[in-house]
Amino acid sequence: MPNGTWKIARRGNAQLPLIIVLALAVVLVLIGKAQSGLFDAARVRITDWMAPALAQVRAPLDGAERWAGSIGEIFRVYEENLKLKEENGRLRQWRNTSVVLEGRVRHYEKLLNAVPDPALNAVLARVIGRASRPFLRTMILDAGTVNGARPGQAVMDENGMIGRLYLAGKQTSWLILLTDINSRIPVSIAPGRAQAVLAGDNSASPRLDMLAPNIRIKAGDQVVSSGDGGLLPSGLPIGIVVADGDGFRVALLADAAQSETVQILNFARPKEEMPAAATLPAEAAGLQPYVPPPPATVATMAPQPLPVAKPKPLPMAPISQTAPADAGTE
Repeated sequence: MPNGTWKIARRGNAQLPLIIVLALAVVLVLIGKAQSGLFDAARVRITDWMAPALAQVRAPLDGAERWAGSIGEIFRVYEENLKLKEENGRLRQWRNTSVVLEGRVRHYEKLLNAVPDPALNAVLARVIGRASRPFLRTMILDAGTVNGARPGQAVMDENGMIGRLYLAGKQTSWLILLTDINSRIPVSIAPGRAQAVLAGDNSASPRLDMLAPNIRIKAGDQVVSSGDGGLLPSGLPIGIVVADGDGFRVALLADAAQSETVQILNFARPKEEMPAAATLPAEAAGLQPYVPPPPATVATMAPQPLPVAKPKPLPMAPISQTAPADAGTE
């Protein structure tokens, strides 16, 4: 019996703390529901009080993480360095090739007396605004007429052409994107130099219009500006041809949404003064140009005599040659 009584008492003493803990838990939950702000304030105070200790405990762990991360960063930088060296070598080869080809082209142009292309200069501008409306997709640049910006000029970023100017103020200018529904520019498709029109339709990839029936293009062909009409310089990189059902579209190289700094290309051709029409045939035949006589003035004009009207003779009656009848009887 004593042993059995001790076991019962032991079980009762073990269950008593559990009931107390459950009751305290219920009370804390109820108090937390009723006074949530009180517990939040207490939590904040405890966190503030333990912050220095947590920082000291965390410092060795942060140092170990930085050390482990730096090892991985070192290997990653090393790999990138190798790739950049390889790419730099390829770029040097292409640069040497382009220099040789450029000199050869200039030599051929000199032999053929070819008309050189007009010089290009660029104005660097930053994008300070964007507008995306249902029928208008534009960007605002911080360069205007005082910087040489003019309507119609091409705008490029580091990847390719993104649009052209259509408004220019003194300090700012508005750029219409190639994807805008109002954008139409002549393009050339290489290889083969097929001519087409790049038409925007408010989608990410403009379409190719006005392709000749006998023109054969395929996905992956390069699209550049053709320069037809003299509005844009030729050879500006634009995009790559992609198939779209029965037609073709162009995947643009430049992403206007990511462009922050752009270049405005100044391609204004000088206006040509045409000679007078009377001098053209003589100059074409190798003769001296025609010099018109000086206009006569009132002081050098000699007075001309007025014409005098001559009197007209009066008509005379006809004279009869026959004698009268009574002249023979005398």
